[in-house]
Amino acid sequence: MDQLLDQVLDIAREAGEAILRVYAEDFEVDIKADNSPVTAADNAANRVILAGLNALDSSIPILSEEGGEAFTGPDANGRYWLVDPLDGTKEFVKRNDEFTVNIALIEQGQPVLGVVLAPVFDVAYIAASGVGAFKVDERGRHSIRVAGRPAEGTKWRVMGSRSHAHPNLERWLKQLGPHDTLPMGSSLKFGIIAEGSADVYPRLGPTSLWDTAAAQAVVEQAGGRVVTLEGKPLGYSTPATALNPSFIVWGC
Repeated sequence: MDQLLDQVLDIAREAGEAILRVYAEDFEVDIKADNSPVTAADNAANRVILAGLNALDSSIPILSEEGGEAFTGPDANGRYWLVDPLDGTKEFVKRNDEFTVNIALIEQGQPVLGVVLAPVFDVAYIAASGVGAFKVDERGRHSIRVAGRPAEGTKWRVMGSRSHAHPNLERWLKQLGPHDTLPMGSSLKFGIIAEGSADVYPRLGPTSLWDTAAAQAVVEQAGGRVVTLEGKPLGYSTPATALNPSFIVWGC
């Protein structure tokens, strides 16, 4: 699994390079049927990832936000790749640099491998079952771990969505207690919690499976939790239902 993790990171890096080539130029923004934006960078990264994953093992189905090939469900072993070629397209369009490439391997409804790459920052959060969770940056690859519950009298460090507010969020935060909030785009929020630099990320509102799977693998292998409001782990056993329920990412 460790070798596979490195191979998937290489694919994500190649996709990141394709994204940055578009990012460096003027680009058009189209609107998809679900009213979300898409650019040439999304599509270029998708082509790179599909080709790379199929070269690794063409027998494992691929479900990507941007499509590109038929997906009829997991294979006989319950496996499939779950891909968001460019998570945070709204941040990409705003040019605030907070976007990622997300690639996850799902087995029996759970993310067992995840790569989250932030191309502009050249930082990746990667993890695999039985291997652990790591941050890869200019200092190399090093293990990461969630911070645990804040000490008594210490404020919660809360990650917030930069582009997706929710009317019930303030009530949830009031119940949490004293806190400081850091807004950030894309699945980078999960990585910040996985490395112990934040404590919790409440997401009250719709997301899609490909938005969360890779980052969930990282958080869970770093000792954290990604659960629904009822406390159940976020799962991926029914990919035909693309939307996630509201969830909380806990670093404790």
